[in-house]
Amino acid sequence: MSTSAANIRLCLDLAFTQSVDESRRWILSAMDRHGPGMVTMLWRILGNEHDVCDAYQQTFLNLAHYQQAGKVRPKNVQAYVFRTAANTAISILRRKQRRRQHLDTMAETKPLQQDVEPCDDLDAKLLQDKLRAAIAKLPNYLRDVVVLRDLAELSYEQVSNILGISAATARVYRSKAITLLAAIMAARSKVTE
Repeated sequence: MSTSAANIRLCLDLAFTQSVDESRRWILSAMDRHGPGMVTMLWRILGNEHDVCDAYQQTFLNLAHYQQAGKVRPKNVQAYVFRTAANTAISILRRKQRRRQHLDTMAETKPLQQDVEPCDDLDAKLLQDKLRAAIAKLPNYLRDVVVLRDLAELSYEQVSNILGISAATARVYRSKAITLLAAIMAARSKVTE
């Protein structure tokens, strides 16, 4: 965790030092004084490096563009930094929760694409319901890949961008999900027989 904080600070310090004029140097000192504590707080709230980096960057961008009542900087920089970081982290968590709810809804309601004869409609509907129930039983990380790849019909690259994983990991997760779905469906068919 401390390595990540140091890396984030070094990258941003380097970028800022080269382009910041004298009137904005106070932002660098705020990053230096409050950055490590803020990163620790963000790790506790968010739990992953990608989100922590996003929240860190957004917080100091807000600070750099701060203008309220004609002032260039807030009265209490530390309070502003920590409050802004906490609000940014909460926004990130809310976005993730909305995305999870959306994916869950898609898993339950998106019709499966099948070429079925009219006489097989009832069997197809039963199969879809069984498959949806099986998809709902998958672990979240596997279910998300199946929902995005198979139900939403997105490419592996799109799935990897949305979930923050590599395309190869998305393929592996889908393969695991299909294996688990086959086992779940087989167990259900044995119970109904």
